[in-house]
Amino acid sequence: MAKKNYRNYVRLGNWNEDIFLEEEMMKDFLEKRDQGQLLIQRNRRLITNLLKLTEISFTEDGFVHYGDKVLVLNPDWEDPHGGQVVFGRLVLSVTPEEMKAHISNDIEVPCEVTAMHGVAPMGRNTFIILSLDGNALGESVRYGQNFGLGTTAGFEDKMFYLGSDHKTTTRASKMSSLQDVYLTDEFSYLTCWQAVYFDPQLRLEYEGYPVPANTKILIKHCHTNQALAANRKYSLRTYFGKECEVACHTYLDAHRSEKPLNHWILCTGDPSNHSSIILDRPKYPSIKLISE
Repeated sequence: MAKKNYRNYVRLGNWNEDIFLEEEMMKDFLEKRDQGQLLIQRNRRLITNLLKLTEISFTEDGFVHYGDKVLVLNPDWEDPHGGQVVFGRLVLSVTPEEMKAHISNDIEVPCEVTAMHGVAPMGRNTFIILSLDGNALGESVRYGQNFGLGTTAGFEDKMFYLGSDHKTTTRASKMSSLQDVYLTDEFSYLTCWQAVYFDPQLRLEYEGYPVPANTKILIKHCHTNQALAANRKYSLRTYFGKECEVACHTYLDAHRSEKPLNHWILCTGDPSNHSSIILDRPKYPSIKLISE
């Protein structure tokens, strides 16, 4: 029987190449870590930007202006019979695709838009009201006047615009198959919107009047004439949990009036507390003088 000339700890095969390969992999890992290019580092930057707390504008004259930072809020629904709130508030928000959010530190367009619960101003739900020519900064937005809704999503050097287009067989909302709403990095006629007065019977009379802040309005897409809607019947699984679908579709009741799905509020901040909105400002009861 032949005698063994080696033991178990003797190196066999391409052991030298394996050592060099491990050293190169460790060197590459350390370089990416120092540059902040590791997958977990990039993902954390994206989430940090989206969830970064922001300050929204507050208005002194009660109207919405070009350049204001606002929350686009679908208000509470109340039961007309019981008088109780049956659906809470929803806020328009940026929602990157779940798979891409895991492997990126940036938002890839077109990006999804959903309606989230909770109204704390943050990067993913703060929108800027934009004028088409860029020369109307500070002026009041008026009913029937075109404007854009842009967001930085927490990034300082980027701007994304809320847009929509006619639905096709390949482009529609995921759950309801209605006209899709998305974010894009190109400002065009597909990203133009108009504010429409809430009451259809007074709509013509209010044409051209300034749009009040923190008041129910309709937001219609200029190209398709469909109203922005928070479709509460459909929930989407997103990177941040379940959120409601947003689409462009005008829902009418028996009186030919838009349903609460199409009601929106351009919500401004509370000047006494920059981390909250004016709708959450406590309402103090009025003091009544008691006559002797």
